[in-house]
Amino acid sequence: MLMNSLPVNMGSRRSLEGNWPESSQAAAMLALNRRSALGSAFDHEGRVLRDRPVAGAIDCAVEITPCDVVKRRAATWEGMAAEIVQVTKHQSIEFRFRAPRHLLIVHEQGVRREGDSFVEGLPRSALRDVKQKLTFVPAGHEYYERHDPRILARVVFFYFDPEKMPTHSEADRAGAALAPRLLFEDATLWNTALKLKRLVEGTGSGSRPYFEALGVVFAHELMRRNAGEPRIEVPTRGGLAPWQQRIAAAYIEEHLAEHISLATLAQLVRLSPYYFCRAFKQSFGLPPHRYHNNRRMEHAKVLLAKPQPSVTDIGLTVGFSETSSFTTAFRRTTGLTPTAYHRSLS
Repeated sequence: MLMNSLPVNMGSRRSLEGNWPESSQAAAMLALNRRSALGSAFDHEGRVLRDRPVAGAIDCAVEITPCDVVKRRAATWEGMAAEIVQVTKHQSIEFRFRAPRHLLIVHEQGVRREGDSFVEGLPRSALRDVKQKLTFVPAGHEYYERHDPRILARVVFFYFDPEKMPTHSEADRAGAALAPRLLFEDATLWNTALKLKRLVEGTGSGSRPYFEALGVVFAHELMRRNAGEPRIEVPTRGGLAPWQQRIAAAYIEEHLAEHISLATLAQLVRLSPYYFCRAFKQSFGLPPHRYHNNRRMEHAKVLLAKPQPSVTDIGLTVGFSETSSFTTAFRRTTGLTPTAYHRSLS
């Protein structure tokens, strides 16, 4: 159940209930919070109440440095919490988190001039445009992100209590664990996250049953899409297991414009680079590097079917810093230059 909806502004990893500024208003609020730990953020008709004092606490929150360049608003309910963060100044900013809670990061808006993103267990990413990207940090994993913003970021952090998350049969096997994911796309999670964000903001007349049901659905969607698989050290029947194929293919799709090392892909599916390369080719019919390049070219074809982007822009989008190298790669794959391919569609 939604327990609070309150603007906050913190600079360190701490409870949203404690360590408020030493003002009489904050002290009175904290005392009220402690007396009202079981209070409700709904009225007797089930409507969301706005600007209620914090009645529950996010026991650990993302640390943001410096703290004075963001506005923060938090809400908690049974087993979950949400925090809306709006960056307000064009200066370098860092995010850090490690806690016994799952964290889902929803990048609603944000483009950085430089910076990087890291989740323990995955390689770093220097992707510039993070708009509509999601990152999942399993409990206990380290998360770090740095932005030198070109477009001010707006982020929603969702915190989940692992003990209150739903279970699924594929996640119940011995050794299974939730897997970290960095800057990925998922339309279902994205749409549900935005619905919850709007309820937290209080822009609509939310009801308690709808809010709680939506939170449960969100948790189920997250578990179903991120459930880990049992540790496998050798290829199954000479190729990749289905879950390994899904993870490798999804990672390549999410990082088309980046260089992806063989070691990175092998680490994701828990194989040695030697076994992975052999198994990948048997499963997909191509070595990982050629598969990655072919997926780039397929994406380029989709972009070339549109009237607006230039060949240079498309090359940059799929990871080529020079138009000539993109043209060479495209012609090698398709037999046509990008311009000739675009004309053939007219």
